[in-house]
Amino acid sequence: MRSIDLTHKITEQMPVFPGSAPPDLHKVCSLERDGFRETLLSLHSHTGTHMDAPAHLLPRGKTLDQMPIEQFVGPGLLVDCQNIPEGGVIGMDRLSLYDGALNLAQFVLFYTGWDKHWGKPSYYGSFPVPDPVVLRHLAALGKKGVGTDAPSIDPIGADPLACHKIALEAQMVILENLANLSDLCQSVFTLLALPLHYEGADGAPARVLAFEDDVAHSLFYDLIV
Repeated sequence: MRSIDLTHKITEQMPVFPGSAPPDLHKVCSLERDGFRETLLSLHSHTGTHMDAPAHLLPRGKTLDQMPIEQFVGPGLLVDCQNIPEGGVIGMDRLSLYDGALNLAQFVLFYTGWDKHWGKPSYYGSFPVPDPVVLRHLAALGKKGVGTDAPSIDPIGADPLACHKIALEAQMVILENLANLSDLCQSVFTLLALPLHYEGADGAPARVLAFEDDVAHSLFYDLIV
């Protein structure tokens, strides 16, 4: 089994969504003074690689701590969208290339290649996003979650946040700011996405991991070629 970390490291210099404060990793105790190290972490709940809960936008939406742990693990499918241009839309034509595997996957990740802009002003530019029709289709299939290596599944400043609302109303979680999707060698894998477990979580930084193995590859291979 091969493990791939799909998570950006949290640093004080990391890019944050426009209007959000950067993380503060304050060293409150040191080995020299206190005999141990301890850090006070201060960051927004949607910082870095993170997960959105239905409560993020819906008045009666569930928080992440109200969702069962099974919500955060399952078969994943990588949809290659690298050739979609800046500001482009990921449509049903792209999703239809993965029809067979899509039926078995519980998470769908859009690989746009946008994380090449991570740490640059261009990161919060015109990244590709899925068409709301795509989200309606995934919601109808009962998927657990959707993700992207861009800042959002909706354009910055979009009103309403159509893709967010479709996903969250269907009790799907949303993974944003994913990293290292280029390291995945298979289109199918097992996804483990564990959000920080805190009370009333409208969203949370998450450690997102992918696990590739020959069993998953043999199960899906004939469905995606």
